[in-house]
Amino acid sequence: MNPVWIIDDDRSIRWVFEKALAREEIPFKSFSTAGDALAALEDDMAPQVLVSDIRMPGESGLSLLQKVKARYPSLPVIIMTAYSDLDSAVQAFQGGAFEYLPKPFDVDHAVELVRRAVDESMHQDSAPEVSNMAPEILGQAPSMQEVFRAIGRLSQSHATVLINGESGTGKELVARALHRHSPRRDQPFIAINTAAIPRDLLESELFGHERGAFTGATTMRRGRFEQAEGGTLFLDEIGDMPAELQTRLLRVLSDGNFYRVGGHQPIKANVRVIAATHQNLEDRVRNNLFREDLFHRLNVIRLRLPSLRERREDIPLLTKHFLQKSALELGVEPKRISEAALKYLASQDFPGNVRQLENLCHWLTVMAPGQLIDINDLPPEVREQAPREAAGDWLAALAQEADRMLGAREPEVFDKLTRAFEKTLITRALAASGGRRIEASQMLGIGRNTITRKIQELGIEGAKSADHDEDR
Repeated sequence: MNPVWIIDDDRSIRWVFEKALAREEIPFKSFSTAGDALAALEDDMAPQVLVSDIRMPGESGLSLLQKVKARYPSLPVIIMTAYSDLDSAVQAFQGGAFEYLPKPFDVDHAVELVRRAVDESMHQDSAPEVSNMAPEILGQAPSMQEVFRAIGRLSQSHATVLINGESGTGKELVARALHRHSPRRDQPFIAINTAAIPRDLLESELFGHERGAFTGATTMRRGRFEQAEGGTLFLDEIGDMPAELQTRLLRVLSDGNFYRVGGHQPIKANVRVIAATHQNLEDRVRNNLFREDLFHRLNVIRLRLPSLRERREDIPLLTKHFLQKSALELGVEPKRISEAALKYLASQDFPGNVRQLENLCHWLTVMAPGQLIDINDLPPEVREQAPREAAGDWLAALAQEADRMLGAREPEVFDKLTRAFEKTLITRALAASGGRRIEASQMLGIGRNTITRKIQELGIEGAKSADHDEDR
């Protein structure tokens, strides 16, 4: 087996990889620059797997990826970066990367990834060179990294995509990213919100109309399908589409043809359809509000966008980004925000999701009196909201912790979270009962023997003995 090559200008990262690979008896070589690695390729055999950082002094990891893949198309390359944005993920996958590893990473997960790359080292395909594109979506949460990976993997696909997510989560941004990083990128991207157009006009909006098709149709008009020819048509809020138009859309997706309103000649549609909804389409199918056959036509690839409360760790990153963006739009000096204010914002639910946070940052850019934003500078309606801890949003906190542990590939996630849950319940019940086990077990609705066993298993302190319970 040839060595695994590690390229990173950060000595500590190289050291961590070296120790981990040595422990697993995997041969390795380390380089501090991409140039050193390229020079070694001239003299040495190709590595079994190459692991490279993206941003380094001199040549970048993406440039290294491009040159290595041109010479060794089947070589698995793992790209790692501390800058966890969509552009990095897409460029890595489009450049032919085997996997994208955001920093900080779990060492065991990284070694597992290297082993998988070694196992599949002869089954990688090359991918085309990519252009230098600015990032359009930000997020370091594991749930957003999965979205980035999905966009990267779909970058050479024409498949229909269904995007699920609450209002304000950025469904159109993801649709635009899917188009921008697809083979149709040089053709039109046309978006239409099917819920925002009156139903008697929606058919004409989608398919166009012939002159004289109805009162007021004085000229022929091309619809959104024709406008998007060769490109992508984004149908937002598809769950609200009227039943009769669902039938027409199904026909287009099935045979690729449609008719303008009042027309008699079929028109061929070469369009990729991306649909989005905040609704549960399965429920609407069960309630006969959405055609099941259309649902299956749309549900080829499904992406779920997390709500902002499911990715609270991204709130500081997004807040700083939107403050910079608002300042640029208004032509003013960007405002800074205190750590206390960032922490407070991260405790909020933001029912309007990312869109609500962006609007808040625009308000702060205009209305906050000083250059440093603190909690007192937030709008009254935000200051008056109870923080997440006070609101008892424990399910969101549990989901966030589960996402973190699963994203880090921690072992025994179920057991760890179950033990933490049981220990918290029993500890609080004992506190409420003054440490009396029988009373605590009654409050929790579990047996006396069960709570005694759990106290011992979980190492809970502060519980009075069973004898003390009986003597009180």
